[in-house]
Amino acid sequence: MEGSDDNGNRNALLERYYDARCPGCRMDRIKEEQRGVPYKYLLYIWIVSLCAALPISSLFPFIYFMIRDFHIADKEEDIGYYAGFVGSSFMIGRALTSLLWGVAADRYGRKPIILIGTFSVVVFNALFGLSTSFWMALTMRFLLGCFNSLLGTIRAYASEVCREEHQALGLSVVSTSRGIGLIIGPAIGGFLAQPAEKYPNVFAESSIFGRFPYFLPCLLISGYAMGAIIACSWLPETLHIHNREVIKRCDPCDVIEASPDEPAEAKKSEGVQQREASDYAKLFKNWPLMSTITVYCVFSLQEVAYSEIFSLWAVSDKKYGGLSFSSQDVGEVLAISGFGLLLFQLLLYPPIEKILGPMMITRISAAMSIPLLSSYPYIALLSGITLHVIINCASILRNTLSVSLVTGLFILLNNAVPQSQRAAANGISITAMSVFKAFGPAGGGALFSWAQKRQVAAFLPGDQMVFFVLNVVQFVGLLLTFKPFLAIP
Repeated sequence: MEGSDDNGNRNALLERYYDARCPGCRMDRIKEEQRGVPYKYLLYIWIVSLCAALPISSLFPFIYFMIRDFHIADKEEDIGYYAGFVGSSFMIGRALTSLLWGVAADRYGRKPIILIGTFSVVVFNALFGLSTSFWMALTMRFLLGCFNSLLGTIRAYASEVCREEHQALGLSVVSTSRGIGLIIGPAIGGFLAQPAEKYPNVFAESSIFGRFPYFLPCLLISGYAMGAIIACSWLPETLHIHNREVIKRCDPCDVIEASPDEPAEAKKSEGVQQREASDYAKLFKNWPLMSTITVYCVFSLQEVAYSEIFSLWAVSDKKYGGLSFSSQDVGEVLAISGFGLLLFQLLLYPPIEKILGPMMITRISAAMSIPLLSSYPYIALLSGITLHVIINCASILRNTLSVSLVTGLFILLNNAVPQSQRAAANGISITAMSVFKAFGPAGGGALFSWAQKRQVAAFLPGDQMVFFVLNVVQFVGLLLTFKPFLAIP
């Protein structure tokens, strides 16, 4: 009976604790009443995560031709140099503002920040497709990165909209959607860039798509972002707001422990603020978290550099060691890779992860990528149907290994902190990852341009040097996954 009375008192306290005016309390009430998987919210999260990922790499198949059309490069071999700066400008903008958007999301709510980030894709991605000069393209990509507030906020949102037993599923939806977006984005760019040349019966040279040959893929992604904005209107807010004070976590125990001489809400707000400051400071001393973020940054640098280099290498002329592909050929390869990646992530990755664990998958994926990348310069010696079959198989395997590697690290990162600190931990990882990724396209483009000029060098001529450097970065990341550097949470 005594236990029953305790439960009754607890339930009565919880009834008083829920504030109908607080969106966070309303979400907590929904999670208490609906214990199943929130498929509707996960669908919205998938849509927004895909919107965040599509613009990141959609330009890679056509950036070579865009820079060529700007006539800013003196030589053909210098095109990769300028293309790298355009690719890096997005990450530089995101690195500068990710932490600010995270603070804003904690202060004003998740939903407004998600809407701002989605709307920025509508505007700046479309303007990028209408670019008439190198500097306009550079500026639009930089602004797109500055306002790209989606990834960190949607990760935090995914963990808050699900009950504790479903939070891993919510976070995996974000990770998988991002990986698919990074594949589908380049496929869209490859198929739809220069439509007047590829589909002359549909698009006339005098039309807007003939005068702006790179506008169509950007317009399609901006149109999808507009649809995502409409979908976001059904997203419930998850942040707790009480007495005009925005707090990360409400605890009814704080009400119990408040002294009669001091208002409960005032004491609760003060205690929560002190606890948040202490938690944020402890994150930087959490070695399992910080070591995982470091490894994640190294592999992210290699991943984005590969994405930039692969498209440049595929469309460059065979006399420079490339494949002489069109942007449509690159789009086909990436589309096939995306389909293969989707099947692997849905059907094979979960059981493999249960058997091997996330750390072992990360190490195996990193190790297998090294000989695979070493074979790319020799694939360029092939031709015809053999070339297309081999490069498609290699691309599927490479992208599958890359996403498996990152997914394993993402699981480790979220296991390194308690649930109440995951949003802040993800914010730190995104900021650090964006800094590293800012160097990826610029470094990859400069490396590719330099390698194109040394076709007859005695040591690693031409593109052999490009893939050798990518493998060096991959090997460094692999070494960092072992003790004593990486602490397994």
